[in-house]
Amino acid sequence: MKSLFKKMGSIKNKMPFAGSKTRSAQPLPDPDKQDLDLYWDPAYAQVLETWGEGNTWNEIQLLLVNCKGNILDIACGTGRTIEILSGINGIETYGCDISDLLIRKAIDRGIDQDRLSVCDATQMEFPDLFFDYAYSIGSLEHFTEDGIVRFIDECHRVTKVNSFHMVPVSRSGKNEGWMKTVQSFYNNSVDWWLDKYRSSYKTVYAFDSKWQDDISLGKWFVCVK
Repeated sequence: MKSLFKKMGSIKNKMPFAGSKTRSAQPLPDPDKQDLDLYWDPAYAQVLETWGEGNTWNEIQLLLVNCKGNILDIACGTGRTIEILSGINGIETYGCDISDLLIRKAIDRGIDQDRLSVCDATQMEFPDLFFDYAYSIGSLEHFTEDGIVRFIDECHRVTKVNSFHMVPVSRSGKNEGWMKTVQSFYNNSVDWWLDKYRSSYKTVYAFDSKWQDDISLGKWFVCVK
């Protein structure tokens, strides 16, 4: 048990969306390879239970408060965000994630398994325009550059109205590229991300998030069809 808590502490101090103060980021030689093993790590699943407190979980509630209909949480993890959004009337929230371990934890917390799916966000099996809205939080930056474009295209395909995506952007305002702490991710400029979203969406707005760390600032991108 002590070793598990030690491991959780190590992950929390390095992962981009765990409220960390310092990240020791180094370039990753292969930007075409995504780190996936972490999504089957029970210690990482524990970190996901609290990382959005005081910032992104408040913000997504504000963004969705006047939305109605079916909403998809892409890369939903353990389902904690879905659980938080259950208090908003008029929305039905679904979730998908590549990790069956994380989806099982979402089911264990009481989320209807008929609203959860194990899938790759770049190849979702949902019908066209099945959801009114979609969102992702702290996930899109971990995809390869090609994967980011396909993720956004899939999100556009399955939604009728808007989608909301929270990612870190570089404090420097420069395209610092593909980095690795515990997990690989892109730490690039707002303009770099706007170009990616505009590959599928005509209109995209960027808003500040409260989340931040030493090398990145949180940014919400609101994509309008």
